[in-house]
Amino acid sequence: MTPKAKIFLLAIVPFALAIGGITYGVRQQAQALAQAQHETTQAAYMSSKEIELRHYVEIAKSAIAPYYDAPAADPHSDEERQRLALDALQRLDFGQDGYFFVYTMRGTSLMHPRQPDLVGRDLWLMRDPNGALTIQELIQQASKGGGYVRYVWRRPSTGLLAPKLGFVVPLERWGWMMGTGIYLEDVETTLARIDAQAASNIQHTLMWIGAIALAGLAIIAVCAAVLNISEHRSADAKLKLLARQVVDSQEQERARLSRELHDGISQMLVSVKLLLESALARFERGPAREPTAEAALATSLGRLSGTLREVRRISHALRPAMLDDLGLAAALGQLARELDGQNGLEVRFELTENGAPAATQHATLPDPVNTVLFRIAQEALTNIARHAQASRAAIALDIAAHAVTLDTSDNGRGFDAHEALLDPASGVGLRNMRERLDTLGGKLAIASQLGRTAITATVPLPLSAPNLQQGHTHER
Repeated sequence: MTPKAKIFLLAIVPFALAIGGITYGVRQQAQALAQAQHETTQAAYMSSKEIELRHYVEIAKSAIAPYYDAPAADPHSDEERQRLALDALQRLDFGQDGYFFVYTMRGTSLMHPRQPDLVGRDLWLMRDPNGALTIQELIQQASKGGGYVRYVWRRPSTGLLAPKLGFVVPLERWGWMMGTGIYLEDVETTLARIDAQAASNIQHTLMWIGAIALAGLAIIAVCAAVLNISEHRSADAKLKLLARQVVDSQEQERARLSRELHDGISQMLVSVKLLLESALARFERGPAREPTAEAALATSLGRLSGTLREVRRISHALRPAMLDDLGLAAALGQLARELDGQNGLEVRFELTENGAPAATQHATLPDPVNTVLFRIAQEALTNIARHAQASRAAIALDIAAHAVTLDTSDNGRGFDAHEALLDPASGVGLRNMRERLDTLGGKLAIASQLGRTAITATVPLPLSAPNLQQGHTHER
């Protein structure tokens, strides 16, 4: 794993763990709060319903009080007062499913407004779907002085069994149990709606946390991408600077070697040649001729002259003095003249300035441009001589206000430029050209087919400050 990937993971993993922990904690806390809200709301609802039921029963007791608490002088019989009390309770209700019921303490139904078919029946052993003895539980609570009972009963409005909260009181003198109840479906519906709202709030909170997490991840990714791009650009700039420094060092070393050959070894060889020529002249003018020595000296002079020419050729190839003294155009012209006629290759050079043929060859360009374009032309002509099998080659230098263009062409067999650039073995020269131009912000264009190959190098003018800083003056 690369260091960048490790750094990225070190940034992402703790962030993801923190967000995950926050999400888990928030969810648990929200659920706990929702449960507490549910229980609090349920307790409040049930408390209000219990108070409401007790109030209803108190109203019912007040309604039958004239009959239940009648004085002894009352003309009505006890049975008649009971019948009047049941009629009064029969008429009392509070809503579609709110009514009162009356049972004897032995489980016989005396009054039921919503289910008259139960009146007169013994319901002592009646069980609900869960097996609970409903009437016995109500009577047992009433026998304790009254209280609340939860049970299951058929709801009149729907005809379905539903949970119900009842409140019962005893009427001891008559041996009755009176009570009423409220169905809890409405309470459960309200609580379910509150729970759904709480769950929705929790979900929205988690969604917000998720959105914040995604935004954070996106910010981290963008920062990483920006940092990566910045580092890549910085590394690319450093590589280009290093490449420029390497090329510049090579050129300086070439210039130094060229000067050493030209000013040192070449001069020493010239001195030796002059001494040998002087010795040969003395032999020839002397009274005693030594043909063998004269022949040896003549041969040595011939070989020394060839060595001197080779040293000068190598010195010129390393860095021509004309490039520093007279500029790029003069150096390219000299290069064309040197290669013209070699291996049957005709080489021509043409200079134009601002689209018109130049009157002189003393166009002034920055030293980095001179060096790069000369090396490109030198590499291109070397490739033509070695591989193109061409009979004609041309070098065209066009100097304009905003750019300088070098075009090297031939009428050889051509080549696949794309494949040559991709091939690590055969495209070294072309890649070197492109890398040299990159240091100046230039571009290289290659067009090749059978009978026509053109390599065009373009450098914008004026050069930027970093490129100008790479230029050095080479003195001979």
